[in-house]
Amino acid sequence: MEELKRTTYVVGHKNPDTDSICSAIGYAQLKKEITGESYEARRAGLINEETHFVLEAFGAEVPKLLQNVKLQVKDMDVREVEGIGQKVSIKKAWKLMNDHNIKTLPVIENETLSGLISTGDIARSYMDEHDPYALARARTQFQNIAETIGGEIITGNGHGFLHEGRVMVGASSESVMKEMIEPADLVIVGNRLSAFECATEIGASCIVMCGNPEIPKGYVEKAKAKEIVVIRTAYDTFTSTRLINQSAPVKHYMTKGPLTTFMLEDYIDDVKEVMGSKKFRDFPVLTREGKFCGFISRRRFLNARKKKVILVDHNEKSQAVDGIEEAEIVEIIDHHRLGSIETMNPVFFRNQPVGCTATIVYQMYQEEGIVPNKVIAGLLCSAIISDTLLFRSPTCTKMDELACKQLGKIAGIDIEEFANEMFHAGSSVQDKTPEEIITSDFKVFHVENNVFGVGQISFLNESELHDIKAKVVPALEKVMAEKELHQIYFMLTNILKESTEMLCVGHGARKSLIDAFDLPDTEKRILLPGVVSRKKQLIPALVGVLQQ
Repeated sequence: MEELKRTTYVVGHKNPDTDSICSAIGYAQLKKEITGESYEARRAGLINEETHFVLEAFGAEVPKLLQNVKLQVKDMDVREVEGIGQKVSIKKAWKLMNDHNIKTLPVIENETLSGLISTGDIARSYMDEHDPYALARARTQFQNIAETIGGEIITGNGHGFLHEGRVMVGASSESVMKEMIEPADLVIVGNRLSAFECATEIGASCIVMCGNPEIPKGYVEKAKAKEIVVIRTAYDTFTSTRLINQSAPVKHYMTKGPLTTFMLEDYIDDVKEVMGSKKFRDFPVLTREGKFCGFISRRRFLNARKKKVILVDHNEKSQAVDGIEEAEIVEIIDHHRLGSIETMNPVFFRNQPVGCTATIVYQMYQEEGIVPNKVIAGLLCSAIISDTLLFRSPTCTKMDELACKQLGKIAGIDIEEFANEMFHAGSSVQDKTPEEIITSDFKVFHVENNVFGVGQISFLNESELHDIKAKVVPALEKVMAEKELHQIYFMLTNILKESTEMLCVGHGARKSLIDAFDLPDTEKRILLPGVVSRKKQLIPALVGVLQQ
């Protein structure tokens, strides 16, 4: 298959937040401007209300969903092969196979794969065929016969076909010929005009005259009057007789089905399993519309091209798009602690202790001397506002604040006003189920043998927090079971008060929080004044306790 220009996907983590989406869009655009190559921002999950608001505010499209980056058939070297029609002779099919050094040809009818013809099928047709009616049963066209034996049609309808009768050789005396040959037979004769005349009188459907003789006009006219097809060939009788069965159309000998086919979107793991149970050499590949695109074979697994991926705003396998172990990670741009992602080769890894990945992306724009357009500037600015809670988060640095203000100017927005609108949109959970609220901004972490999830939702006023708490508490156990976690911690963060109330479920979850923040065990509500950051305040404290 002709090498296509490959796209590198720029993607954030599962349960993407505003930084994950906006940084992916911004970095994909930067890479395209720098390299001129194909980079595409994608998302690894559903986006939340806050991110929807941001994308709509700046007229940006929601990135397409990247369900996984597992190897697919389209990542393999699919060998393109031109198909043939059902009426093509097996001799011509054989020649095409030899010319292109292939063992199987697709038979196409109305742009749809109707069968396969292989060298084995052709060999069997030649070695096992002893039926004198074979060409008639195959409804062989006379033009196929002429082409196969290197002949020309002197008279008769070449598009017609032998629909009854046998293939006979008229090499005997006229009396024997009249005894053996029946009307509608195809008769192969030498250069004897008497044999030609006898076959005409009998009413053969086709006469093949060998040795390339001149056929008198009168003889031709008599054959024409009886609607007999006359073919003249330079081959001798023996050669013509030996070759003539190769004029049968491939439709008669092809493998019709059910055929084992694969789609371009099929996953290689599934394909391998099916191939292992079949004895075929080549397997057809189809598009979603059913059009044939080529063949794959077992040996082509070795040359499968891994999908190229740039990870932004995460570097942990548990947070990455499914199938990341089968992809080629080419870059990681992040601001979190080092996680569990492993790569086969060295990659460009930029990790800075700032409050937002978008800050790093904007730095890279500046380093390249590129000013982001208003849309990209607005998206990156929004990501910093979101991740730093408008500079209130302890993760926020002077670099984040400076970048956000510069981007706000380029985007032409008032940062304070826009932040209020954005946070209000993000806190709207009117149409969400409790499970959707819990998992809208949710990350999974692995510490030793412990697997826990942390969700967070931020609000501008206390009353909204009380309403949400009543809604999500009954659903925490359910989400924990569905995601097969040991604990869930959920942060109800008040942006204006810069504090968080913690909800938790799971064995040892409450004790871990009490120990992590040195709280009295008698507290009914776990209130954490000054704690607003999952990354910098909650996770490090929890990890320290869980590792002990």
